[in-house]
Amino acid sequence: MKKKALALLMVCTMTAAILTGCGSSKTTVTKQTQTEAEQLSDQQAADKVAALIDAIYVQERTEGTDVQCEEAKVAWDALTDVQKELVAGEYADPDYFGRDTGDASADDPLNADGIGENELLVVSFGTSFNDSRATDIGGVEKALQNAYPDWSVRRAFTAQIIINHVQARDNEKIDNMAQALERAVANGVKNLVIQPTHLMHGAEYDELIEAVASYQDQFESVKIAEPLLGEVGQDATAINEDKAAAAQAITKEAVATAGYDSLDAVKQDGVAFVFMGHGTSHTASVTYNQMQAQMEQFGYDNVFIGTVEGEPEDTACEAVIEKVKAAGYKKVILRPLMVVAGDHANNDMAGEDADSWKSQFEASEEFDSIETQIEGLGRIAEIQSIYVAHAAAAIASDAVLTSGDSVSETLEDGTYSANFETDSSMFHVNEANDNKGVLTVENGKMTIHVSLPSKKIVNLYEGMAQDAQKDGTELLQPTTDTVTYSDGTTEDVYGFDIPVPAIGEEFDLALIGTKGVWYDHKVSISNPKKIK
Repeated sequence: MKKKALALLMVCTMTAAILTGCGSSKTTVTKQTQTEAEQLSDQQAADKVAALIDAIYVQERTEGTDVQCEEAKVAWDALTDVQKELVAGEYADPDYFGRDTGDASADDPLNADGIGENELLVVSFGTSFNDSRATDIGGVEKALQNAYPDWSVRRAFTAQIIINHVQARDNEKIDNMAQALERAVANGVKNLVIQPTHLMHGAEYDELIEAVASYQDQFESVKIAEPLLGEVGQDATAINEDKAAAAQAITKEAVATAGYDSLDAVKQDGVAFVFMGHGTSHTASVTYNQMQAQMEQFGYDNVFIGTVEGEPEDTACEAVIEKVKAAGYKKVILRPLMVVAGDHANNDMAGEDADSWKSQFEASEEFDSIETQIEGLGRIAEIQSIYVAHAAAAIASDAVLTSGDSVSETLEDGTYSANFETDSSMFHVNEANDNKGVLTVENGKMTIHVSLPSKKIVNLYEGMAQDAQKDGTELLQPTTDTVTYSDGTTEDVYGFDIPVPAIGEEFDLALIGTKGVWYDHKVSISNPKKIK
């Protein structure tokens, strides 16, 4: 009996042990499965937010944009800290909602109604960095409002991506161009002056003019003021008063911010300033070379101009590093040549990633110290004064936008850059000249010189093709022009001097090519900007 009892006891004990062991294994598997499920759930939640961010990271506003912005923020707020770190999409990352860029409530979106008859619309690319938006863009807007108390200053951004970002994250709604213009129309604005905060006559400035053109007949007058650096000019030696004033202002501010009494003291300490602009493939890229030339003309030989995009090529980071090295400076201070200290200033210039300018200068191991000044141009009083002067000139000007997408005015004698528009994609200005020609005004008569893409058009005639073929008709004869493309290559093409009857009005221009066939076309000249 004792043996049976003992055997039975052993069986029970083993069974219990086995059962206990199975129970332990099951618990381990269950916990492992639960952890995997939680991780999967975390990633799914993060992916949902990433998709919502990518959906509003677009340059077009739709009827659903407001709802999409709200949904993205609600979904983000519902994430745990662990889940927020997992957010990653085509454009989405944890910084989209998580980065602290300052107090949005300190900024005024300037989208109030009750505008009155006179509106001064300040148009900027925009920034999602709250402190910079309030200080840099807001600084220019406040200066304009103080200078023109009888005008209502309002804001528009051209970057819908930024507008959506600010709205989703901070619930601050900023008008895009269409919204701002619709607001002006709805408020009965009669006189509209637009002051762009753009640096130059680049692609954004051209797009601004196109956007305003479709609304110009809604107002009694529409005038567009000059960007910060004024007229572009034909080459790197073309320097104007705006560039001179800006060069002095930004250098003075950089010196003071660095704690020096003068630029000479900066030089003696072996310090070079590098001002980093955006860069552009637009023909206005020569503006950066002009600013460098202006610095050199002032004797600021420790001041260098660069661009994020490396356009022009000699403004690329590696090129600037070589220039500073060759000049013998061992300390470098980086500062943005941009109206606002936003993403480019904080990330491309001063960021910790290997491709930031700060990191590239450090990686060169050529310098003893690299410092950054993350401040936009818009907060500098002297820069604000340039914008105020440009707005004043526009308000006082007789030049107004009228139907026909142009400036209707009597131009004084001189040389201008102007857009040359045609009704055909086969007949246009050479790409090296970005749709522009050189307009000459002498004794009230206007002629525009345009360089074409090739030598396939051999004659032009101001009028209809049927008249061009009549006996004794004087045809426009070609010139041989050498154009330089963005990659540095050159080509000989035909150019023409074309009489211009009026700015902004279409006129007939017939052409004949190498095949001997005449074609009718409509052309127009718009947006004349004085060169000299």
